[in-house]
Amino acid sequence: MDSPSVSVIVTNWNGKHLLPRCLESLRGQRFRSFRTLLVDNGSTDGSVDFVRRRYPEVTVVPLPRNTGFAVANNRALETVSTPYAALLNNDAEADPRWLLSLVDALERHPPAGFAASKMVFLDQPATVDRAGDGYTVAGAAFLRGRGAPSDAYSREEWVFGACAGAALYRMSMLREIGFFDEDFFILCEDVDLSFRAQLRGYRCIFVPGAVVRHGWASTIGRDSPPSVFYGHRNVEWVYVKNMPSRLIFRTILPHVIYDIAAFLYFLIRGRGGVFAKAKMEALGGLGKMFAKRRKIQRLRSVPEGDLWKSMDREMFWKRRIAAERPGERGTGAEGEA
Repeated sequence: MDSPSVSVIVTNWNGKHLLPRCLESLRGQRFRSFRTLLVDNGSTDGSVDFVRRRYPEVTVVPLPRNTGFAVANNRALETVSTPYAALLNNDAEADPRWLLSLVDALERHPPAGFAASKMVFLDQPATVDRAGDGYTVAGAAFLRGRGAPSDAYSREEWVFGACAGAALYRMSMLREIGFFDEDFFILCEDVDLSFRAQLRGYRCIFVPGAVVRHGWASTIGRDSPPSVFYGHRNVEWVYVKNMPSRLIFRTILPHVIYDIAAFLYFLIRGRGGVFAKAKMEALGGLGKMFAKRRKIQRLRSVPEGDLWKSMDREMFWKRRIAAERPGERGTGAEGEA
């Protein structure tokens, strides 16, 4: 076999029960020029031995403890020598044409630095989980297309960003803009990366033929304390690091309104204390984030006007509705794991 052109990275933490569906779907890919790396975050459920025994084609990268999504993926990305890196959640099942569709899209669209999949619910495959990520003028990401019929969002189009649970990245882009921010631990690290890519002139293409059935919040849980804490801490860090100065003046009021509305929402749901703790820790980390901001903004190559055009004008309600799973009253936690 020729040298692979894609490295597929799957991160895992005590997900042995999830891995057969995920790894079998990779065995069934029509695009064959890839290798698979599984980064294990200190699992105690036998995941490492299970994968080594049953999936010998998978390179296992065992870590001694749960380092989080960002660190785990970065440790794998540091070893990648292929032109492309694909990330796939361990609770996801990829359609046989998933990888083929993503690679084909990046080959056909040179301005695209990365590509987003069409993610549908594993147990409701007729319903969209997300069709790429959007970002609002209130300074928060949202799950584009959530709840729509699966035959919607049927054409390729430019979007703000990609969910790292099922995406393809040019390694040349990642080496230029940097990998995931390891201070984030989990949640919003992909939004931060998407924002940094946009600031450097890299675009994201949504690929409707790259279908993934997603288990949705299998690891962290919907509206769990970790989900609320990391999601609403990290949303502030994304905003502080990446929003250009002139756009802060246009977005700060909507951002404050969004935070107030989110606080009231989580207060009603019994998560007000966790939400407040998240914002306090976000404040405590501002010094580090401003230091990162200086470098990011110094290297920005895209005019503020172009970035403004890529943002969704709706401030809160679409964001909240998009975070809800059809048939359930839901959340506002950014980027369920």
